[in-house]
Amino acid sequence: MRGPNQRVNTGLAVGPNLEDFMRPGEKIPPMLPAAEALYQQRQANFMADRPSARCLPHGIPDQMLIRVPMKIVQDPGLTLILYEEFARYRQIFTDGRGHPPVANPAWLGYSIGRWEGDWFVVDTRGFNDKSWLDDSGRPHTEALHTIERFRRRDFGHMDVEVTIDDPQAYTKSWSFPMAFEFLADTEMIEDVCDNERDAIHSVGK
Repeated sequence: MRGPNQRVNTGLAVGPNLEDFMRPGEKIPPMLPAAEALYQQRQANFMADRPSARCLPHGIPDQMLIRVPMKIVQDPGLTLILYEEFARYRQIFTDGRGHPPVANPAWLGYSIGRWEGDWFVVDTRGFNDKSWLDDSGRPHTEALHTIERFRRRDFGHMDVEVTIDDPQAYTKSWSFPMAFEFLADTEMIEDVCDNERDAIHSVGK
């Protein structure tokens, strides 16, 4: 699958901006003061410290905003989402378990899934606060909670609805849609991130 399709990015970011995914007439709710200050700081330096520039992971939903192929692999008790970029993956547990009582904060969080009719619903908590929600630098805290709803509309298309809830960073939760398309006769390729940060350690060896 590849996607999503979005309106033209009008922000400063090099990559996707969540504002461009909102439905007409809807806006992302205001940030709380600490989150707003961090966002303005990132905007001021033109997002130069984005995690992906240092080979660090995109988070959720940022990982799905970029138009890079992904593959969904389903097993009765586990669904995997494989991302071509940086060869990363997510585990979505569908064996009936809940979220762990104590989370070990992670870049992609801890996901559990269930079916609601035709929709595959993914509930994710346990994020660290190091990733960005989008490439414009929109922040989140470890209180971030996402709900993603996936539906195969037809053979070649998948609809996704994402809900963002972070009461420590935003005044209320919000949702936005995405649309993905099937890439027929296409295999994922190896994608390795190498920013040569370790080059200085090899000098003289």
